[in-house]
Amino acid sequence: MRTTILASAFLVGVLTGGGPTADAQAQSPAGQGFWLSSVDVAMTYTPERSKVTPSDNHHFWLQGGSIDAAFTFFHGLGVAANLTGGRANGIAPGVNLAEVAIMAGPRYTFRTGPKHENRLFVESLFGGVQARDNVFPTSTGVTPRADSFSWQVGGGWDVAVSKSIAIRLFEAGYIRTHLPNNGTNVQDHLRLAFGVTYHIQRH
Repeated sequence: MRTTILASAFLVGVLTGGGPTADAQAQSPAGQGFWLSSVDVAMTYTPERSKVTPSDNHHFWLQGGSIDAAFTFFHGLGVAANLTGGRANGIAPGVNLAEVAIMAGPRYTFRTGPKHENRLFVESLFGGVQARDNVFPTSTGVTPRADSFSWQVGGGWDVAVSKSIAIRLFEAGYIRTHLPNNGTNVQDHLRLAFGVTYHIQRH
């Protein structure tokens, strides 16, 4: 899937250090441009609430985890990338669901606390999701795997316990995917996340 490939490439670039663009910006002459002020990498436990179709009243929870990386530049503006995987068993008789989503996009970070050591962020991410171990309708029948575009809006709060380590006290996001479901082909998810963040302060 094209969106998944593009988002994967972006995530690899983020996790390997932001590439030469970030270095060039950090070394811009006369202190101009977007300075790289910090890097955050988080690993979280990630439950995700969803349902089979929008008209269905049966909700279920995907259980999984995620890793995300964020580069914060001038005045809290930055970019983030997220990789999340989750699974739910028995959402219907004999039906399971596993999903892997890769998304990236802008993030804005506020620094809070007496010494500005805590970080509150909001973000908007875009990418792709791959779902499997389910039954997805197609024009010729059914398939156990499907891909779609996905997007997320949300935010979270990292509370520092040391100079480099913070607890992701909470993270919440609204997710929309467009997997085939013999209906509107739309799924709405509530994603939560709790975990640990490694923080690198550049200046």
